[in-house]
Formats: sequence, structure tokens, C-alpha cells
Amino acid sequence: MDFTGKVALITGGGGGIGRATALGFALRGAKVMVVDHDAEAGKVTTDVVAQRGGDAKFVAADVTKSASVRDYVKATLDAYGRIDCFFNNAGIEGKVVPIQDYDEAVFDQVIAVNLKGVFLGLRYVLPEMLKQGSGTVVNTASVAGLFGGPGMPAYVASKHGVLGLTKVASSDVAPHGIRVNAVCPGPVETRMMRSLESQRNPNDPEGVHRAYSATMPTGRYTLPDEVAGVVLYLSSELSGNVTGTHIVVDGGRSGSGGAPATRR
Repeated sequence: MDFTGKVALITGGGGGIGRATALGFALRGAKVMVVDHDAEAGKVTTDVVAQRGGDAKFVAADVTKSASVRDYVKATLDAYGRIDCFFNNAGIEGKVVPIQDYDEAVFDQVIAVNLKGVFLGLRYVLPEMLKQGSGTVVNTASVAGLFGGPGMPAYVASKHGVLGLTKVASSDVAPHGIRVNAVCPGPVETRMMRSLESQRNPNDPEGVHRAYSATMPTGRYTLPDEVAGVVLYLSSELSGNVTGTHIVVDGGRSGSGGAPATRR
């Protein structure tokens, strides 16, 4: 997977999967634009890339706002001239609360980041790819986009929606040489899962970790680098005729009959 001469744009680039993917692109020759609402985290990612000899820049953005999304697209074009690979990854977990008690404001926030943010990314990146006549998009969905689960109505709904957007977008742009796919991680060793474990059982989050791990045939959480590897594959010429689909990365849990509803 050689990305020499390519430009990769990554939202949520300050987090575990986003950072691992930024480094993966950079180590394979791509120039990387890192987008995150957390400036400190985003700059850590660019520093990590620079330490490994890669080329990365950072722009702060709110993926729920059209003007901010237009700004990160413009910043990428101003810095690097094009967008070849778009990892539409920014997302938040929200709260673990039964649907009958779920706070409306939290629901709106999760939908805004996880679903509207993905839509806006597609809305403003795809026109640039259409001008080029090429490009790849990978949206971050989740196994929560394939199954339901208790206590996460906004997250589960948002990730089902991301898979819907992926299918529509791929149909819209496939005739123009652009591919759109999704990655569906299960539990991953990142901050988001630490948050969800603590919400599930504040008194014993490590017990939640052990219980989740035990449901996976591999016996462990996925690592951020392992999700990044799938993103890189879907962004590369190795997946040249793959579009409108998703790849699950969950240690075999969903294939063995599990119904997980968390990731990252």
C-alpha cells in the first residue's frame, strides 16, 4: 500500500484510531491533514508523524458546522492541493442511559457529530474529488451500526445512519471513479472504550473490559493500528473495485453471534 504523492484528510485525527491511521498513511508516503476539535490532541498526532519523518498538518474544526467543514477542506487544498483519501472518522460516544431516560440534548449532540458530521464531510469533500475524477472515502461506522444494544440509543442510531450514508454516497459517485466504504470496529483499546466501561460499571470498569474481551473469539479488544490497517486497505488500489460496503473489525464477535454496541 503505497500512498506516495497522495493526500489524506482525517477527521477525529487526535484520537486513537485517527492517530494510528494518520501515522499509517504518513509512513506510506502520504501527506496528511489532521482535523480535530481538540487542538492539543491534534497537534500531538502531527508531532508523532513528524517524529517518524512524515508530513502532517493540523486544523481545528467543529465537524457539525458547515463553515468549519468548508474551512478544513480549504485548509487541506491550500496546504496540499488535493484530497485523495478521506477518513471521515470523528465521533463521540454520548451517554450510557436507557432510551426512556436519555437526555435530548445529549442525543442531539451525538447525532450532530456522528451522523451530521459525516454527512457534511461527504458534502464538501466529494465535490473536490469529483473535480479530480478520483478519490476514496472511508466512513467510521461501528458494529453498533449492525446491531442494537442497551443504553446507547443515540450512538447506535448514528452508526446505522453512517452505513446508510455510505451506501448512498457510493452509489452517487461510483460512476465518477470515487469509492466510498465504511469500517465497523468493535471494542478498541482507546479512550472511548475506557469511558464506556466506566459508564457501564463505575465501580469496576476493568471488569467490564474483561467481560467484553471474553465475548470475542480472539479474547481481546482490537488495537487502533488494526483498524487503521483496514482503512488503509480500503483507501488503496488493493481494494480498487470495492465500494458501498463495510468491513467489520471486532475479533470475530459479531460473526459468533454477539450483539455488541460499542467501539473505539
